[in-house]
Amino acid sequence: MLGIIAWILPAINLARYKDQNHNSWIIFSIMSISACAISLCLQIINTYNLIIIEDWAALLDTMGTLVTVSAILLIVTLILNSVTFIVYRDRTAK
Repeated sequence: MLGIIAWILPAINLARYKDQNHNSWIIFSIMSISACAISLCLQIINTYNLIIIEDWAALLDTMGTLVTVSAILLIVTLILNSVTFIVYRDRTAK
């Protein structure tokens, strides 16, 4: 859920690009990166929990997909927020 929020917030920023008020785009970007970070942190905590309870089968079954999905979440979040920064950089300077 947090990963979806991390992607939706920059999309909202880009959709609101034509509006006159450009003051809140940085807040949405910070919230997006924070949602991504919290999501990844919770996943690390879950993995740690699986290690503590010694559920090696669950770790072996999920680790490959977990690494891929986490990398995709991080990369897409950074790209979306970078595009938002590039788009709004010139608008807020005017």
